[in-house]
Amino acid sequence: MNHPIVRSENPVLLVGGGKSDPDMLHQLAQACKLRVAADGGTDALLARGVMPDAVIGDLDSITARARAQVPHSRIHHIAEQDSTDFDKCLRNIAAPLVWGMGFLGHRIDHQLAALTALVRHADRRCVLLGSRDCLALAPPRLALTLAPGVRVSLYPLGRVSGRSDGLRWPIDGLCLAPGARVGTSNEAVAGRVTLTVDAPLMLVILPLEWRQALAQGLREAPAVWPVPE
Repeated sequence: MNHPIVRSENPVLLVGGGKSDPDMLHQLAQACKLRVAADGGTDALLARGVMPDAVIGDLDSITARARAQVPHSRIHHIAEQDSTDFDKCLRNIAAPLVWGMGFLGHRIDHQLAALTALVRHADRRCVLLGSRDCLALAPPRLALTLAPGVRVSLYPLGRVSGRSDGLRWPIDGLCLAPGARVGTSNEAVAGRVTLTVDAPLMLVILPLEWRQALAQGLREAPAVWPVPE
């Protein structure tokens, strides 16, 4: 049984070593009571004057200077190499929501690994923030408060079916899968979009300015996927 390193009743900010918007990083660091660094993300937080409450990872990317500034009790070394630092962090944070920065757009292989980690830990609610988009793994049912015309892209990471309301092109009766049918560049036609899916395999991708709507939808979702065995 996993005993998380970080527990919080409020959203947690998780920062990786990739590129993060400085202003947004500052805003989230102020809004979140707990800030966690994934290995080299320590340098990004310290550069903004934020001391991480926990550093988690295999510690092969954090600089010696940054490591020396963080109290030893806050550093959690997980040596195994079968998972990424993002995976190590996500499975060790128990919170109603994780904001993830510095995991999209830097390297494609790192980005794909982060998306895989979302599926591996589908019981965790996490919004990943990129330079233009935000994304999350859809829970069994998700309701989003948007505006007509907002881009809503759905991308399957495996075979998944579902139903939708409020989208220009409904997904009812469709089977989506990589290499077959995907749901990118869909859009909202109403102020409320609902999505129901039958497997923890659907990414929901929105323009970055709608990140709070995605976070609110995740937090208000009536159910989460079972904890993976």
